[in-house]
Amino acid sequence: MSKRLAFLEQLTSEGRADSFARYGLAMEYRKLGRVEEALSAFEALRAADPSYLAMYLMAGQLLIEAQRPAEARPWLEQGVELAKRVGNEQALGELTDALEDC
Repeated sequence: MSKRLAFLEQLTSEGRADSFARYGLAMEYRKLGRVEEALSAFEALRAADPSYLAMYLMAGQLLIEAQRPAEARPWLEQGVELAKRVGNEQALGELTDALEDC
């Protein structure tokens, strides 16, 4: 196990993690191909901070890569709505493009 993964797991298990650390944990799991753990980390982040925009695209892409487009669609749609609400055109474009892959 990498030191980064161990650190992020410890941080989140102790309840000391901020949104960036939770996102980092999800991305570490994704990088390692640990789909279910990555998805759980993204879900925990969404529960703690639903305004963390980057997670919606990454979770959607994770699920598309895992051949689970029906599960990816709600993540991407929620991301589109958030990107519109906060006026993030770049994220909106990326999320819209990812929706086309579903």
